[in-house]
Amino acid sequence: MIVAEHKPLKELLALVEGFDRILMVGCKGCVSVCNAGGQKEVAILAAALRIARKRAGRPIAIEELTLDRQCEPEFIEWLEEPVKKGGCQAVVSLACSIGPQYIAEAYPTLPVLPGLNTTFMGGTVTHGVWAEYCSSCGNCGIANFGGLCPVTRCAKQLLNGPCGGSVDGFCEISPETPCVWELIYERLKNLGQLDRLEAILAPKDWSTSLSGGPRKIVREDLIL
Repeated sequence: MIVAEHKPLKELLALVEGFDRILMVGCKGCVSVCNAGGQKEVAILAAALRIARKRAGRPIAIEELTLDRQCEPEFIEWLEEPVKKGGCQAVVSLACSIGPQYIAEAYPTLPVLPGLNTTFMGGTVTHGVWAEYCSSCGNCGIANFGGLCPVTRCAKQLLNGPCGGSVDGFCEISPETPCVWELIYERLKNLGQLDRLEAILAPKDWSTSLSGGPRKIVREDLIL
């Protein structure tokens, strides 16, 4: 899932400085799972902004709305009524960065502000802890590594073995970061596939990643 976190309150206050009436829009997708942009988080953040602005002597009216998803245009259409009838001066989007961009495209004359920092694609380690597992490189090769990704989980993105800088199974960049190459070795050993490590992999083709420019997927069988 896409993992995001709140922007600092001080930064958000600066973003809405020139507005007295805003619409804060949450998302029930990924950012809801990581407790950053769901309905509850919208309510909490809106309350914090109201309190801070009231203390500063500049009250702000905030209408709250949470969409099923902000990464699909059909759900963005649900903003039509609150945007037009609510008289909002700006929209604060609590979604990954796709959300505010979609809203901005739908409302070209309305300021759209990001309320979150999109951090990475990851998974839940334990309650309240998420870790990065995927770099969206566009050419997944984890079958070569026992199902683990050195592109994302190795600080040096090494494809042909460890760097030699790990200590007691942890990466040299941090004693809290497991060396993924040790994990790969143990995984392949358990699978009886250590021979995979003897293959020399070619340098990665980064043209399928963002290095090749913004990407688009077209499924002709799904186009109406």
